[in-house]
Amino acid sequence: MVVAGGGTAGHIEPALALADAVRRLRPDARVVALGTERGLEKTLVPARGYPLELIPPVPMPRKPTTDLLKLPLKVRDAVKRTRDVLDRVGADVVVGFGGYVALPAYLAARGRVPIVVHEANARAGLANKVGARFAERVAAAVPGSGLADAEVIGIPLRESIINLDRSALRAQARAHFGLHPTAPTLLVFGGSQGARTLNNAASAAAGAFAQAGIGVLHAHGPRNTVAVQSVPGAPPYVTVPYLERMDLAYAAADAVLCRCGAMTVAEVSAVGLPAVYVPLPHGNGEQALNAEPVVRAGGALLVPDEEMTAQKVIDTVIPMLRDPHRLAGMSAAARGSGHREAGDVLARTVLEVVRK
Repeated sequence: MVVAGGGTAGHIEPALALADAVRRLRPDARVVALGTERGLEKTLVPARGYPLELIPPVPMPRKPTTDLLKLPLKVRDAVKRTRDVLDRVGADVVVGFGGYVALPAYLAARGRVPIVVHEANARAGLANKVGARFAERVAAAVPGSGLADAEVIGIPLRESIINLDRSALRAQARAHFGLHPTAPTLLVFGGSQGARTLNNAASAAAGAFAQAGIGVLHAHGPRNTVAVQSVPGAPPYVTVPYLERMDLAYAAADAVLCRCGAMTVAEVSAVGLPAVYVPLPHGNGEQALNAEPVVRAGGALLVPDEEMTAQKVIDTVIPMLRDPHRLAGMSAAARGSGHREAGDVLARTVLEVVRK
């Protein structure tokens, strides 16, 4: 199996989760990942124990420039190099997750190797729109992705997330981060680089959290800093640049304040955490669409970026954390809208395609 999902963690992590699921079902399966020199896959893929084959990147220009004129040559070169990889490794199936690695993979495999497409976002990108036209099977995380006949299965997730028992790990997780062992606790994070809106709103509400008896674990991003004064006798407000152990962070929390990228929504829902989602104010609005099914089910709230202030945190997040019955209901709703089994479902789909 050749997986193509390079560039960002949102493309790479589902590809690696699928690889793990296929290996669970077929230990004799060989998995090879496609990537480029500039993507995160160069680090993430080898760290997970899978071989990585590098091909030239084919980023799509967002505006009409001279780069657009060079695009056909870049695509042709990338497709040729990808075809060489498929032949050399003896590919039986190509599974694409979108992004600039997936497009050459789809074009190289067309008519030669069966294709399976997975779309993680609420709105499909260009690469997956192309790949879906000649794919054997198409899967999507949520309804309405724009891909015809897509099977809605959720997003393949890491085993450390799908098997997470938050209650069993809670004491260990809170001790790991230096959090209060029993106080209601909020997890704040804005992706791997942090989010200024969330950083400012949450840290400015630190005094209100302390007064309400609420602890906070806040990942502010490695390029940002958050200054919060500790309040004697109050649950700690713990700040960290980055969370290496997301499983422990989820286990430590009673609720989460975060962005709503596709992977984030999938993980937070799968572990049953009530959420306050704040979509990125840029792009085509897909982050809000990612969160929509969970919000509709009652497992999360959605707050526009421009409305996320310290006062909004005080008025919205603190009352939620101080209401155990509400948290329990939202947790059940979030878990019900999640898809812990997505990796195994997609793995079985891929194996069915190979057997044809």
